[in-house]
Amino acid sequence: MTHEQAIGDLTLESGEVLPEVRLAYATWGEYDGSNAVLVLHALTGDHIVTGEGGWWGDVVGPGRGIDTDRFFVVAANILGGCRGSTGPLSLDPEGRPYGSRFPAVTVRDQVAAEVALADALGIDAWHSVIGGSAGGMRALEWAIEHPGRVERLFLLATSAAASADQIGLATTQNDIIRAAGPEAGLDLARRVAHLSYRSEFELAERFGRAVQPDGRWAVESYLQHHGAKLVKRFDADSYIVLNEAMNSHDVGRGRGGIAAALGRITARTLVAGIDSDRLYPLHQQRELAEGIAGCAELDVVVSPYGHDGFLVESEAVGALAHSLLTT
Repeated sequence: MTHEQAIGDLTLESGEVLPEVRLAYATWGEYDGSNAVLVLHALTGDHIVTGEGGWWGDVVGPGRGIDTDRFFVVAANILGGCRGSTGPLSLDPEGRPYGSRFPAVTVRDQVAAEVALADALGIDAWHSVIGGSAGGMRALEWAIEHPGRVERLFLLATSAAASADQIGLATTQNDIIRAAGPEAGLDLARRVAHLSYRSEFELAERFGRAVQPDGRWAVESYLQHHGAKLVKRFDADSYIVLNEAMNSHDVGRGRGGIAAALGRITARTLVAGIDSDRLYPLHQQRELAEGIAGCAELDVVVSPYGHDGFLVESEAVGALAHSLLTT
């Protein structure tokens, strides 16, 4: 069941105050004071992690890798999103939707909102914080900025800082939305993004040079499907806000560099990457694994599915989560 929590005014890194912030969230399991697990979603995900409509139901649930019979799982919709939390679809103090006027937020702002949510829920420390991709960015910030509140940390397919390649892809998608308009632009932006989420090998194996009876390339039809699918459930202004937040990601900013920032993490840590990931290549996870004192090594998930492997390879990811949560 979705809940909403008012967390009050939030002062952003920019100095701007975002008034009357609310976060949508959902929980599973029972809280015993020490078993809370925070699951952080990726760019276009949401707080519905498991159950009907859940995006990670093969990993989170009764008897799963993240066992809701044992752990109290919390997931919140990201600040700036469009699934119930304060974002561009929300009303400003004058009663108008923010739309493109929504202020720029950073990953650290998003975590500040999640910290306020944890305070409101009475959770002083997380047994584990888990996130992949954009969720991994927030998980890192949690462990760096609030090390005493994170006992275990699971980072999947993410990085210590957004790279030029990632920023280039994100800003191009945003410019497409601005140029083509919210619906056509979001459709096209998602197609560009989806190419970076899947591997060249998978696309070649699934589609090759096949042409459909209607004359479209099979891979073209596949990308069009995913673009149209996102338009039906997501807001274009939120997509821009969240992409720009991801571009802000740099754990070393203002902390003496990446190595110094990673050195602040005290959580027992597991870092995993996907061998075919071309959006967040393995060298980025290797940097995390080598820089975090509580991480013994990098776990590599072998998958043909590229960046989305952390969603698709549920058995392998669930086993990794189980190993961290139960030791």
